[in-house]
Amino acid sequence: MKTLAVALINISILLLVSCKKDVEKPKVIYNSSNNDKSITKIDSTQIAIADLPIQMEGTNYLIHPVGDLRVYEKGTKVKYGSSSVIDLSFTVSNLGDDEITGYLQNLKFQKIDSDSIQSLTDKPALILTVTYLKAIAEKNNKQILVYTMYDVDTNKDGKLDTSDIKSLYLSDISGANFTKISADFQELIDWNLIESKNRLYFRTVEDTNKNGQFDKNDVVQYGYINLLAKDWEVVNYEPI
Repeated sequence: MKTLAVALINISILLLVSCKKDVEKPKVIYNSSNNDKSITKIDSTQIAIADLPIQMEGTNYLIHPVGDLRVYEKGTKVKYGSSSVIDLSFTVSNLGDDEITGYLQNLKFQKIDSDSIQSLTDKPALILTVTYLKAIAEKNNKQILVYTMYDVDTNKDGKLDTSDIKSLYLSDISGANFTKISADFQELIDWNLIESKNRLYFRTVEDTNKNGQFDKNDVVQYGYINLLAKDWEVVNYEPI
């Protein structure tokens, strides 16, 4: 009986390990030429809608968040074969302290004295956060937005989602000068504004062993941007 119990425990462990391996899919699928970025097609079955415009305090631009109309079942199905109640969410973003959050496809920008609306990007994107650097604007009269987002289908599953690599971008308050700050195929860990130096510091992790995952064997990269510089160029530094 004891032998049977041990055998059952071993089988259970093997099943758990097998399931874990199935769940932990790589964030990056490498090919012979990984310089070639995966192009993701926009899902034509999704219905894009925009929230009402947002104006950050002290700026002359309206920001229109654009995302997918979300359709989901509300509650459980009623008996006798009737279908579930369908509910719709027409809200695609949330506004906090100088920050827009959501799962956004794009942003549209409109100067307050104009009817013209311009897109942030013409490429597929999944934008998680848009942060207005109000402290920099008040101190230096330079209005900058910081984006955390997904821009490349790094795991090559045909879609942009949180299973891909997160990137860091900057732009002016008008959406112009939309610039990628983090390096391709490096996962953004976090970023931080140091007002006294007018710098945006950030960390990324590089998949140095090319196993498609980010783990303890990979290397953390450190960099910062001088936000007042004409060109936003990354300066790498070594704190350890």
